[in-house]
Amino acid sequence: MSYDEPLRLPAAAIPGDCRDWTAGRAADWSAALAPRWTFPRVRRSIAGAVTTLALCAGAWASMIGGVWPPVAAGFAVYVLWVLAHPELVRAGAPALLLALAVEAPAQPWAVTAAGALVVVASWAAVAVRLRARGIQLERALEAAGGGAARVPDADAPVRRGRFLFPLGAAVLALGVLTGATADRWGTADDHRGSWVMACYLAGLGATALASAWLGRHRALALRGAPVPVLRVLVRDDARGTTEVYAADDLAAARPLFTVDLTSYDSEAETDTDTDTATKAYTEAEADDHEDAPEPGAGTVAGAAGELERLLDAADDDTPGPVREAVLFGAPFDGAEVVVLSADEDPDQPPLAEWSAGPVRPLSPSAGVRRAAGEKAREERNRRLERRARQAVADRAPAPVRRWRAGWPDRLAAVLLVQWGGWLIWTGFTESERSVGTLGLVAALGLYGAVRVPVKLAWRITADRSGLWITGLRGPRHVPWDDIRSVRRRSFELKLRWRDDDWSVAAPRWAWFERRRGLVHPYDALAAELSAMRRDPALRPTGESTAPERGRPLWPFAVVLALLWAAVLVVWG
Repeated sequence: MSYDEPLRLPAAAIPGDCRDWTAGRAADWSAALAPRWTFPRVRRSIAGAVTTLALCAGAWASMIGGVWPPVAAGFAVYVLWVLAHPELVRAGAPALLLALAVEAPAQPWAVTAAGALVVVASWAAVAVRLRARGIQLERALEAAGGGAARVPDADAPVRRGRFLFPLGAAVLALGVLTGATADRWGTADDHRGSWVMACYLAGLGATALASAWLGRHRALALRGAPVPVLRVLVRDDARGTTEVYAADDLAAARPLFTVDLTSYDSEAETDTDTDTATKAYTEAEADDHEDAPEPGAGTVAGAAGELERLLDAADDDTPGPVREAVLFGAPFDGAEVVVLSADEDPDQPPLAEWSAGPVRPLSPSAGVRRAAGEKAREERNRRLERRARQAVADRAPAPVRRWRAGWPDRLAAVLLVQWGGWLIWTGFTESERSVGTLGLVAALGLYGAVRVPVKLAWRITADRSGLWITGLRGPRHVPWDDIRSVRRRSFELKLRWRDDDWSVAAPRWAWFERRRGLVHPYDALAAELSAMRRDPALRPTGESTAPERGRPLWPFAVVLALLWAAVLVVWG
């Protein structure tokens, strides 16, 4: 965390009656957060895993225990609502209880009682969470002290929900299609399993549509009239999520909440000028930009440059600088907000961003842990980069440097092949053999035939001109000046250059590596290439030959595809 002075927001961009959201007032707001047992902040991966387990349990209960498929699928969708969409639980809990009551005569009383108990308990937890939202809203309004202003770019088109609306419609249509073809799948158990999946997909589609409507409704509500404003500090973390801090938390020691924000090119969306605050700032700076180009000149180049800057920032594993900002809209768990903040480029006007997801509050202890974890991650990254740079500097200059697939990649390939074998063993038996199953297994096998050669035989060769990266059609050349970043994110090693990217994935165990002081091969490779990218003196001095750059991998892929086809013919 940095104690440097935050990037200042121009005075003309700050509403006149905007109050600082100080640490004292923010502490009162944080004290109103819902307890942890109400699931106020669940990771998306955990929510997805729990929902998947609930779906598997529901499908098993339907095929083995005879539970009505809509009830089995509805329970899985309900779990998703409890964890991620508590607003929908108000309608979902009574509906699910009614379905359990209708199904009760056909089920053991213990099953019905257990299901009803889970629904009632989760309904109560959600009620506590929603009540805490109301208290948060009241305390945020108290902190604003009556200060209000119209949001920036209030007349611009609303983008909230543009992705979820078509996605929800597509998933809902897929669920209807699955239900229409459910009776064509194998045995009676398969029919019930297909109906569970159809109902689940329909529920997911309806959930996406409801989420899109709620987000759009809240975004439109922010535009209708002046909304509460608060002066805060913001910072983008290493993953691009915006953290919001109290106005006097200059050390960025305790984030209050996180929110995903998005901005847009207002010139491309509307012919109107920007909001009053940004316009005032622009007019104040007009005398310093008399030689500026005509409006619209260089729009494409400017958009490309801005996209490149955003991609560079997203690939950087360090958080952004602390910036002054004005928060439009009272924050609470699930709220929509608008943030007007100082741009990281001091020559640019303030940056107006709309929330692309709900506000997610952090408890005081969770905020401190998050800040400490971010600091530890920064230190690990710096230490790894120093070690890699020193290792490259200490090594005798080499004409060519090469990296190739190692044990993590071989393990990933083995897991992929085992998955293919499991598909044949469990999904292609005599009782389940059908045209649809054959097509699915064949498509997944072709995917594996393309990915396995890359996992087993990828190679990166560095010479004085740049990098040579093996691929299905042969090695690709990437000049040093075109390379934008080399990062390891989660299981993936990703190299991005000017107009394309390349990635490969393999297992890793972060906790074991930290405990034992080990360095994953992907981390070491990324650190070495990053050091060479930044310092030309560390790069190889010679030119690589064709054999050193590697061969095309497509012959290997063709052989695997033919072997897979032969296996399907034998087993089919």
